Amino acid sequence: MSSILSVTIFLPLVGALLIATLNPEAKGNARWIALWTTIVTFAVSLLIWINFDPTTPGFQFVEEHAWLGTLKYKMGVDGISMLFVILTTFLMPLCILASWQSIQIRVKEYMIAFLILETMMLGVFCALDLVLFYLFFEGGLIPMFVIIGVWGGKRRVYASFKFFLYTLLGSVLMLLAMMAMYWHAGTTDIPTLLQTKFPRDMQWWLWIAFFASFAVKMPMWPVHTWLPDAHVEAPTAGSVILAGILLKMGGYGFLRFSLPMFPNASADLAPFVFTLSIVAIVYTSLVALVQEDIKKLIAYSSVAHMGYVTMGIFTASQQGVDGAIFQMLSHGIVSSALFLCVGVIYDRTHTREIAAYGGLVERMPKYAVAFMVFTMANVGLPGTSGFIGEFLTLLSAFRANTWVAIIATTGVILSAAYALYLYRRVIFGALEKANLKSLLDLSPREVAILAPLVLLTIFYGVYPAPVLDVTATSVKNLVENYQSAQGTASASLTTRGYQ
Repeated sequence: MSSILSVTIFLPLVGALLIATLNPEAKGNARWIALWTTIVTFAVSLLIWINFDPTTPGFQFVEEHAWLGTLKYKMGVDGISMLFVILTTFLMPLCILASWQSIQIRVKEYMIAFLILETMMLGVFCALDLVLFYLFFEGGLIPMFVIIGVWGGKRRVYASFKFFLYTLLGSVLMLLAMMAMYWHAGTTDIPTLLQTKFPRDMQWWLWIAFFASFAVKMPMWPVHTWLPDAHVEAPTAGSVILAGILLKMGGYGFLRFSLPMFPNASADLAPFVFTLSIVAIVYTSLVALVQEDIKKLIAYSSVAHMGYVTMGIFTASQQGVDGAIFQMLSHGIVSSALFLCVGVIYDRTHTREIAAYGGLVERMPKYAVAFMVFTMANVGLPGTSGFIGEFLTLLSAFRANTWVAIIATTGVILSAAYALYLYRRVIFGALEKANLKSLLDLSPREVAILAPLVLLTIFYGVYPAPVLDVTATSVKNLVENYQSAQGTASASLTTRGYQ
């Protein structure tokens, strides 16, 4: 088990190399190699969960090798990062299956791009060295840039460049902050840096530099505008990965760097984050209400849901951080499923306009049931996974600042408004449009994609313990270190009502 993380991370790269050796016309072989590579990677990653000890707060499965001079190749996972590894490997086979028929041009290159992207995403969640983290974090931009730019919609070039430039500019500041941390601490080792006490003035600048990168990646308001464009133009599987995994890197970054390494700055700037979070929740929910494109509506709902995540993280409480992690994992399942549902009807009608649909329940009853489950989860209905994360983050926000919680709760009402509006327009009503009367219900391949997501959405809504048990010890350790690091500052924050 000593090298299981490296095996999981680099298996997709092996699959990509195999596909690279194929004849360009061998589309079927490329698809099958990509599918089996992602399935085997998922199976291997499950061994990490099976052998993970949830009672240990530190990093497990640690691998360390000499690399570039003082820099090390160091990998490991804790309760915060391990489940994101599983989520990534779980979604990838579904992405390959979703692209089975819709992608007919440059299939070989498409599959290679997705497998390279999987390696980069897994590397982000496992890296225990700053330089290694940065390489994986930025490396993921390239395959996603290519996926949107080559296989996207009509405005794909504009969307891909906007995505690339937004995320790259934020990350340049993070690179400067990493260099400053190295000069101060003399190491790029993340576990060592977690124990390093940076001066309070320095923490502010470091926090802002990291925030610039992670806020764009989340994305937080007002640097969210690249996301709707990227979602609309990306192919279905590209949207799944964007919503399911890439958005979570920002939240993971806050949990891995901002909160534990810069606790004083995090406490001082928590009101600023709360403000941005509630603006994101309310504003983007209102924007979602007036969307005419299904993908854009779901994209704006993602920004709103990430607002709950940032709000929960910066309450810096056990409930808040647990809720934020659960919300990210739930959103990874639910939003991915919603984009897959959009892909199902887009493949049949080649339009994403809400007005182009109506009465689909008559022709596609199985589809209507699946779409209903994910819509309810997106709203945060009790009994679905969407409820647990929202409830915990709102509860912790109420303890931190009552007004923040009250305003954020209006987002729950607004999410019900736009989600049910979308569902009613697409699924119910009279089946009047001629092009919809010949539609076929879900194929066996589409059932195989959506069924696991339906089951997980309901299972984790009813029984969230498997997730919360894994994260509990690591989160408790994070929160205790955060509170002790503030010293006398935490007492003054308590009197102001932010802790």
